[in-house]
Amino acid sequence: MLINFFLALKKTRIPVSITELLHLMDILKARLVYADMDEFYYLSRMALVKDERHYDKFDRAFGTYFKGLEDLSSMIASLISDEFLRREFEKSLTKEELEKIKSLGGLEKLIEAFKREVEEAARAEKGDKDQEGNGRRGRGEQGDDRNGKKRRGRRSWDRRDYKAYDDNVELGTRGIKIALRRLRKLARTGAEDEFDIDNTISKTARNGGLLDIIMRAERRNTVKVLLFLDNGGSMDAHVKVCEELFSAARSEFKHLETYYFHNFIYDGVWKEHRRRMSERIDTFDILHKYAHDYKVIFVGDATMAPYEITHSGGSVEHWNEEAGAIWIQRVMDVYDKVIWINPTPQDTWEYSTSVALTKKLVDDQMFPLTIRGIENGMNFLTK
Repeated sequence: MLINFFLALKKTRIPVSITELLHLMDILKARLVYADMDEFYYLSRMALVKDERHYDKFDRAFGTYFKGLEDLSSMIASLISDEFLRREFEKSLTKEELEKIKSLGGLEKLIEAFKREVEEAARAEKGDKDQEGNGRRGRGEQGDDRNGKKRRGRRSWDRRDYKAYDDNVELGTRGIKIALRRLRKLARTGAEDEFDIDNTISKTARNGGLLDIIMRAERRNTVKVLLFLDNGGSMDAHVKVCEELFSAARSEFKHLETYYFHNFIYDGVWKEHRRRMSERIDTFDILHKYAHDYKVIFVGDATMAPYEITHSGGSVEHWNEEAGAIWIQRVMDVYDKVIWINPTPQDTWEYSTSVALTKKLVDDQMFPLTIRGIENGMNFLTK
């Protein structure tokens, strides 16, 4: 059964290995858990899953595979035959004990008598708990159901507490921040206002115990980012997630410059969408102002008529003398690292000519707006 469970996890693309399966089997042999599905769930997740981004996939696979199984005793019973249990039990008995069992009518009779005693004891215990439960329920505590079983809350794996960690889902600000942190180049800059505990201890020890407090500059992310955001039209459907991306980027990057465009980049961009006509900024000025060590990130669905990319006059807002393809090439020539983040599902890109054109113009460095997509994009920018 564990092997089939292992294969079910592999089928959901959770990176589990034979080594991890063997570790789980060793833990089970040590009887750290027994006949408790909740404990087995936590134990198996701990042994098999090494990255929290796969927790939600594990919960779904676990719930599907063990659906309807309340505890491990039924699983164990289904794997062990009655004949095997009989032989193992008889091995533990002395010759005198076997003779005594035979005189009582055989092992079957003994088991039946034992079952009757267990059932009577269980009924008596249930009666006592029912009386206690009636009193507790009056004080708002939980009782038993009509079958005498303790009512359980939602199973741990059915709650799916880790949905937000799934690396293929669209994400919130917290997830974006974590993904953006892959793009980091830390350096100590600015005023020395951070307490350096290691050097303080070392210097104090060298001074014979005379306290010598050492301060240092805070480590900051020195990566410089140019962020271009598509605004309006088909991007209205992605406003929320783009706002979250912008908020996360602003908190993660000290050196961040943000500009807006519509559909594709041409000869002008803007800082405020409502003033895009009156306060346009020449794209040439951007290319001359920011050095080539800036990392460039475009965010847009790249969904438009192909001529908006390939032809002069293709812009839907103004007359552009040169095609958008020429302008994106100028950006590629100035900056070493350029990526495009697309908020539309990746499996739909192949059906859009404009998306394919845009992807080709940025040397195929287009990534979906998911945790994994942003992480892959940041990994490319750090190379």
